[in-house]
Amino acid sequence: MVPEICSGIGALFGGSALGAAAEALERTTGRPLVWAVAQFLSFVRPPDVVRLDVLPMVAGNRFTQARVVGSSDGTDIFHVSATLGRRDSDLSGAWAIPPESLPPEQCPPRERPARFVGTIMDRVETRLVVDPSGGREPGKVAPGRSGFWVRVPELACSSAALGLVGDFIPAGISFALGERAGGQSLDNAVRVLQLAPSEWYLVDVRIHGVEHGVAHGLAHMWNERGVLLGTASQTTVIRRF
Repeated sequence: MVPEICSGIGALFGGSALGAAAEALERTTGRPLVWAVAQFLSFVRPPDVVRLDVLPMVAGNRFTQARVVGSSDGTDIFHVSATLGRRDSDLSGAWAIPPESLPPEQCPPRERPARFVGTIMDRVETRLVVDPSGGREPGKVAPGRSGFWVRVPELACSSAALGLVGDFIPAGISFALGERAGGQSLDNAVRVLQLAPSEWYLVDVRIHGVEHGVAHGLAHMWNERGVLLGTASQTTVIRRF
């Protein structure tokens, strides 16, 4: 564990955990990720060491069902369930529509509070989506919906990168509520449609609802050319900043 893979509270960033699990799963099974969902059980902070145990459960002709247990000093930190593989088919399509935005170079950087200095956010560049018509505040797409351009210079487009980028769902909570709020992830899921080269990811966050101290949300992730790469979903415990 190092601070550069941690969140603003100094603990392992959920997207870092899911991205690492995705990489471990693909290397172990030799198959590409279809989906993975992480359940977070405990915190871990530097300088602790996290061990990833990959447990293939069922390996078929095309798909493998597997699990990852992330632990530190004998304590389970997170569990990941996943399916990996591909099947040849001539059926394809994508029907989600990305938000309209100026190119990332013309969009303003997202404000980074002091608590994020020295964390994973030092390794990720984030900009607020800007409506080309100028009719909306930067970052806002619609009620409960916000948009971000995200760049991860150290990672090529991969399942691990999508697992990391998908953890920007809590960033949309402040836009949905109209006040500074975020949260602690209870789970984090990524579903990979396809991988296509991209310097920037367009992350379209939709917070479906906030109730009883919990928020549920979804994100669509596109590359710069509008190719849908995958989706992410998450449940978050709400906290005011």
